[in-house]
Amino acid sequence: MNGPLERVFSLREHGVSVRTEIVAGCTTFLSMSYIVLVNPAILSQTGMPIAAVAAATCASAGFASILMGLAANYPLALAPGMGLNAYFTFTVVKSMGVPWETALGCVFLSGVAFLLMTVGGVRQLIVRAIPHHLHAAVAGGIGLFIAFIGLKGAGIIVANPATTVSLGDLGGPTPLLAMAGLLLIAVLSAWRVTGAVLIGILATAVLGWLFHQVNFVPEPYRLADLTATAFKLDIPAALHFGNKGFGVLEIIFVFLFVDLFDNIGTLVAVTKRAGLMTPDGEIPRLNRILLADSIATIVGSFLGTSTVTSYIESATGVAAGGRTGLTAVVTGLLFLLVMFFAPYAQIIPAAATAPALILVGALMMAPLAEIDWSDPVIALPAFLTLAGIPLTFSIANGLAFGIVSYALLKLLSGQAGRRDWMLFLLAGLFVFRFVYLSE
Repeated sequence: MNGPLERVFSLREHGVSVRTEIVAGCTTFLSMSYIVLVNPAILSQTGMPIAAVAAATCASAGFASILMGLAANYPLALAPGMGLNAYFTFTVVKSMGVPWETALGCVFLSGVAFLLMTVGGVRQLIVRAIPHHLHAAVAGGIGLFIAFIGLKGAGIIVANPATTVSLGDLGGPTPLLAMAGLLLIAVLSAWRVTGAVLIGILATAVLGWLFHQVNFVPEPYRLADLTATAFKLDIPAALHFGNKGFGVLEIIFVFLFVDLFDNIGTLVAVTKRAGLMTPDGEIPRLNRILLADSIATIVGSFLGTSTVTSYIESATGVAAGGRTGLTAVVTGLLFLLVMFFAPYAQIIPAAATAPALILVGALMMAPLAEIDWSDPVIALPAFLTLAGIPLTFSIANGLAFGIVSYALLKLLSGQAGRRDWMLFLLAGLFVFRFVYLSE
């Protein structure tokens, strides 16, 4: 085993074979392939062509996973992140009124900022400033946000002028189809079936076709149809700090912040599972991992998709024996292969993708167990973050509530120290944001 694969990935050192790595890569791909259908379903609501978004999703996931495997030699696969795609669509574009081309420009700038922070070591300052319980609360809040979008898209939750929201008509075809899909995905997941989410989406779509819930007539497509979002990002507009200047800064900050901590959580979970973490808790080649991630986000913005980040589903490949970057490379190659079927993403009805959003949201509740709910200094900021994200339909608002309240409680309880200067700086920026928005 002294061939090129051994030299690049050190298979012997990690005690794995090429066959094991290929199986692991296929397992990871099946576990996270739902993003090929779900990401276009979310981003297309901004007006972006769904086939082009599907192609961009596959291309960015393929490029990023291969880059991670070759540059960092880790079994980490990447794709456009859940939560951030919802923030891109529902907060940035639909609520703030930012054109999707400008929003892509903000994604590009956040990737550049992440790259510079990694090179300059600023990342460590922010990581130390934000307590772990707020990382967990952000993850849980995004999970509720995603699940709410899924429930709304399925017609299970509907708008109500008297109570804000209420229960929809569960006897309607869309809610029934979505609930059947959710039950199927949950059962498959309970039986630990690889690719449960993807199987559930496709099976629900078939039911939708059988009961005439899908109106789609396949049409010939050209390469141009797959590149309708590529290189459409508007960086000058994102850099134009006019009346919405602070709003653009806020967008970039949220993209950067959530991507940063999403990566940290994923890295810790996957490297621990794979036994790649050192005894003192360090992750070897961490900067390479973060550099690959930041470059992936930059490239993803050019291709036409929201922030690209590491996926926790990589743990399924690790469970299948994957220990090196070859796992990620195999996953990436499969994403590139699927790209040629991107135009048919619109065959999948909303009722089929909604269950995936609900289940992913449920799985994102796990970090909440790490929060010490008995300590008011920890519990209140965590709760405000957790509740603020879905109830205000904004990850930025949830982050602001959590960081500002935590800084105030630390200060007023006498627990603040000089080393908390970054925390208070971030809290001050968020206070300024609220003052700015009230004018």
